[in-house]
Amino acid sequence: MGLFDFIRGELIDIIQWLDDSSDTMVYRFERKDNEIKYGAKLVVREGQVAVFVNEGEAQRHVDQVLFEPADAFEPGTYTLETKNVPILSKLKGWKYGFESPFKAEVYFFNTTRFTNQKWGTPNPIMLRDPEFGPVRLRAFGTYSLKIKDAPKFLKEIVGTKGRFQIDGIADQLRSNIVTRFTDVLGENRIPVLDLAANYDELGKFVMSRISGEFEEYGLQLTQLLINNISLPPAVEEALDKRSSMGVIGNLGQYAQYQAAEAMTKAAENPNGMAGAGVGMGAGFAMAEQMRTMFNQSTPQAAPSAAPPPLPSAVSYHVAQAGQTSGPFDLNALRSQVQSGQLQRETLVWKQGMAQWTAAAQVPDLAPLFAALPPPLPPV
Repeated sequence: MGLFDFIRGELIDIIQWLDDSSDTMVYRFERKDNEIKYGAKLVVREGQVAVFVNEGEAQRHVDQVLFEPADAFEPGTYTLETKNVPILSKLKGWKYGFESPFKAEVYFFNTTRFTNQKWGTPNPIMLRDPEFGPVRLRAFGTYSLKIKDAPKFLKEIVGTKGRFQIDGIADQLRSNIVTRFTDVLGENRIPVLDLAANYDELGKFVMSRISGEFEEYGLQLTQLLINNISLPPAVEEALDKRSSMGVIGNLGQYAQYQAAEAMTKAAENPNGMAGAGVGMGAGFAMAEQMRTMFNQSTPQAAPSAAPPPLPSAVSYHVAQAGQTSGPFDLNALRSQVQSGQLQRETLVWKQGMAQWTAAAQVPDLAPLFAALPPPLPPV
C-alpha cells in the first residue's frame, strides 16, 4: 500500500456544520492547519451553502477557483476528489500530487430567514401634522432577512471571524431602517390619525427604499413590518380626554345619568341615609335636585318678556351761521327742508362720520331733497 493510499484510508473525514442556534449566520469549519484531506466528504444541508477560501481569498475566478461552477456549494454531499471535482487540480500551491491534502478554509452560511428582528426609533421623530401641528412620534416594528450572496457577505461583513452571529450587524441594519423610515414618513406627510391605516403601505415603501443597502452587504430584506407609531404620553392623554368628551356628548344628560346612578346606589345601601331615618328627607331633597337638573337641561319654551326697545332714531347736528344745533331726527330735518331752513349745501354731521358733509350728499338725507326743485342757475 502506497503512502497516499495510507493517507486516504486513515485521514478521510466529513466536513459539515451542525448547529442548533438560531442566531449564527456564518461558521468557519475548524481544521488544524486548515488542511482538507483528499477524498473528504463535504455535506451541505438544507438552509446552508459552503464557500471555500484559499490563501485568504474566496474562490471565484477561473484561475483561482477551488470548485466550479458555483461560487458556493448548494445543499448536497460532495466527494472532494479530482475525478468528482475536476477543477480541483487547478488549486494553487498543489505541491504534493493530486491525492495529497490541500489547505483551504471552509465557511458555512446559514441561508434560512432570520425572523423577528427588532427595530425602533431611539429618539422621537419631529413632524408637522396638519391637525395637531408640530408633533413627536415614536415607531417600532420587526424585519426579516437572509443571506443572498455568501461570498459578498463574507468579504464585506464577516472577514476572518470564525463565527458570525446576527448581533454583529443588527445595530447597523436597524440604523439603516430608522433613517429610511424617518425620511419616508416625512415625505408622505400622512396625518397622525391616519397612520394606522397606512402601516402596510409604509412598510412596503420603506422596504423598497432600503433593499439596495441590504444587497450591498450580500443580504436580502424579506419583510419589514411596522407594529406601532405612537405620540408622547402627554399628547395621548389629551387625545384620550378629547375622545372621551366626544363619547359623552351632552354633558347635562351625562350629569343626570351620574345623579341617577348615585341615587340607585344610595337606595341599595341599607346603612345609608335611608337606614338612618333621614332617608325620606334626603330622598325628597335628591328628587328636587334631580327635577331642577332636568329642568335646566331640558329645552323650555322661552318665557314671555317685554319687547326689546326700538332702535334709536338717526339724528344729525346742523351747522348754520357758524354755530351747530341739534341733534335733529329725520322728521325734524324734513320740516326744516320744507321750510327752507335746511338746504342742500347745509353741513351736517352725526356720530361715526369723519367730517361735516353737505346734507344732499348724505345718503339718509338725500331723499328729503327729492321733492324740491333744483337751485336756479346763476344769472
